[in-house]
Amino acid sequence: MNTHSRRNALKTLALGSSLALVNPLQLLARSRKEKIGVALVGLGYYSTDLLAPALQQTEHCYLAGVVTGTPSKAEAWKEKYQIPEKNIYTYENFDRIADNPDIDVVYVVLPPSMHAEYTIRAANAGKHVWCEKPMAVTSKECQRMIDACKKNKVQLTIGYRLQHEPNTQEYRSIVQQNKLGSVNYVDCAAGYRENRTDHWKQKKEMGGGVIYDMGVYSIQGARLGTHMEPIAVVSASAISTRPDIYKDGLADVVTAKLEFPGGVFADIKTSFAESVNYLTIECAEGNIEMQPYSAYAGVKGKSPLGEINHPYQVPWQQAKQMDDDALAILENKAPLVPGEEGLRDIAIVEAILKSAEKGKRVKI
Repeated sequence: MNTHSRRNALKTLALGSSLALVNPLQLLARSRKEKIGVALVGLGYYSTDLLAPALQQTEHCYLAGVVTGTPSKAEAWKEKYQIPEKNIYTYENFDRIADNPDIDVVYVVLPPSMHAEYTIRAANAGKHVWCEKPMAVTSKECQRMIDACKKNKVQLTIGYRLQHEPNTQEYRSIVQQNKLGSVNYVDCAAGYRENRTDHWKQKKEMGGGVIYDMGVYSIQGARLGTHMEPIAVVSASAISTRPDIYKDGLADVVTAKLEFPGGVFADIKTSFAESVNYLTIECAEGNIEMQPYSAYAGVKGKSPLGEINHPYQVPWQQAKQMDDDALAILENKAPLVPGEEGLRDIAIVEAILKSAEKGKRVKI
């Protein structure tokens, strides 16, 4: 709620109408909750080029504040988005966000190694948390994040944009309703040529490596495509095609074979070495083919039931995701992608890396 709106609400109370019996602070709080105030933590590419523009399109939430360690960014965002000075934080004074009623949600858009810390700090500040994928670096961190949010009675939602988008929802519906019979096999790949050499994605201590980033998409493709949870990693390979860049055990190409109940298998691939983006679901009565499967726009596919193609423009996915998640808070209902969903993927990541290291089957 902006300053002008607050003044108008208070003016209404001063007119001597029946509203004069209402506590002004209660009215303001009620008005403010018509939209969820979001603070972005970390102002890199994803926040700058996608989330902030998407927040200009959302119906149920708005950009209320930012957290950054770069003064020049703070000033630029303050001017561009008319963010009040009191809603701009550094990492040092972040915990003061607890006292700011403008901010309902903290959206953690940091390197994976920082996700657990800032999710827990935000939860302890009484704020709902939206956390970008991957949820964290270890399943233990994921559980700590879930526990902190439950303890503080706030929602924890993971930024899996694809689960909110209509093409994904359509192929999932085909699988869930057995419209093409049972699923026999899934093949999924997600990757692009990553040309940066000094980003967090190339640093082990920051949660780098392809399996945590693009790998989550291929894991999601296998899980959503089968509508089941894997019981084991049959085999896996994690290699560095550019050891001068991906070192200290980091891999820029990872492949794995996942086993699901009923003898169903999925082959997945993820890469920072090449552009690859598809999902094939082999069903008893024909295949579902999505390509591209995980793009920001242009996701489409086909099956014997017809074309799957619900078009939209960037950053519609991000706006839809945040609107859905804001509504879950406003309506006090479970979010579409809770923390437990992120935990499941990181447990699979750990099993894939263990299988690649040991060269054997690993139960999940």
